[in-house]
Amino acid sequence: MSKVAVIGTGGTISSVGRDPFDQVNYTDTKRKYDAAELVDWFSEVRDAAEVVPVPFRAVSSTAVGTSEWLELVRLISELTEKDPALDGIVVTHGTATLEETAYFLNLTVKTDVPVVMVGAQRPASAFGADGGMNLYNAIRVAGSREARGLGVLVVLNDEIQAAREVTKTSTYRLQTFRTPDFGVLGHADGDGSIAIYRHPTRRHAPDTEFDVGDLTELPRVDILASYAGSDGVAVDAYLAAGARGIVSAGMAPGSGTPDDVAALGRAIEQGVVVVQSTRAGSGRVLTGKTPSVKGSVAGDNLNPQKARILLMLALTRSNDAADIQRMFATY
Repeated sequence: MSKVAVIGTGGTISSVGRDPFDQVNYTDTKRKYDAAELVDWFSEVRDAAEVVPVPFRAVSSTAVGTSEWLELVRLISELTEKDPALDGIVVTHGTATLEETAYFLNLTVKTDVPVVMVGAQRPASAFGADGGMNLYNAIRVAGSREARGLGVLVVLNDEIQAAREVTKTSTYRLQTFRTPDFGVLGHADGDGSIAIYRHPTRRHAPDTEFDVGDLTELPRVDILASYAGSDGVAVDAYLAAGARGIVSAGMAPGSGTPDDVAALGRAIEQGVVVVQSTRAGSGRVLTGKTPSVKGSVAGDNLNPQKARILLMLALTRSNDAADIQRMFATY
């Protein structure tokens, strides 16, 4: 039997509502299971592996940010160093920012032990809760040989997704996590099999150039949302707050309003790195004439929130736009 650590960070998967039909306002109770309590609540998950619960947080994922990401990287490193017998690591997480935490870990974790992110759309106390099966499958995947070499994975709704590509697409539906351009990597099915149909080709953990082990903070990077009539005023606020980078969530295929473009151009003149992404939800922003801000970096097919993560990490290595463009083509 494989040995898998389960790190608990909170989120809907660990939440306890007022009654089995409380699937919307369950956060009002402010009750969340820690990792050990969650494993005990869904005790059948112990059939999938020797499970080692590891407490970390018991919060909504809206309260998870860069400091928690850095702590998680250190915790994962400590777990694998202290226990070489670990076959995998599962991180339970709220779904609101799960994809962001997953991509950050995908770029920074320095272990070849599989790391799998998992969450739920319904609280643990709900009638028809999805967290138990999601956690069971995540543990199975983390402890499997099939998961090795794929980078950080996300497992919900029996589907195995790549951290770089997956995104939350629905507020309440169980099939919320989707990979718009490419689809799932594989499935964790009820017959006990782990079926992988494709492998991520972009560079990922543990083979990355980003080392955050000694960092206590990351460079500030903000996201500018473009919409009809947006005037770029937010750029001035970001600069005043000390932003070193700005991601433009532009209109497809990668552009902003004239005022947005002018404001971002002024930011570049001040040494701020600008990455052009898109609000479209899928598709690539290409190098060349598509990015409407001269001197900006094309964000490829990363959505704005993931482009922000890569830009933050890139800025720990370089402030050169050409070098950062290389990173966006690599990761």
